[in-house]
Amino acid sequence: MGRNLYILAATLLLLSLVSCGVAYTNVAQQPGSPGDASLWRTMGLGLFVVALVIALAGIFSSLFEQAERRAEAARRAKRKQP
Repeated sequence: MGRNLYILAATLLLLSLVSCGVAYTNVAQQPGSPGDASLWRTMGLGLFVVALVIALAGIFSSLFEQAERRAEAARRAKRKQP
């Protein structure tokens, strides 16, 4: 689960970098382009924040999975000790 969240966060980060790049090039100022530069910057910032939140969720997911594995291994070792 954590790996999928990392992939999603990386994808959103890439899209946010592309949208910020569009905001600072002349593409956003061309006639017929979708939106203006401030819209592209806002979308890039929003995608960046969402990517950070999803990456944090991936970190927590990995930590909890590791804690569950170690707890299970400790329980098995405790059962074998008598």
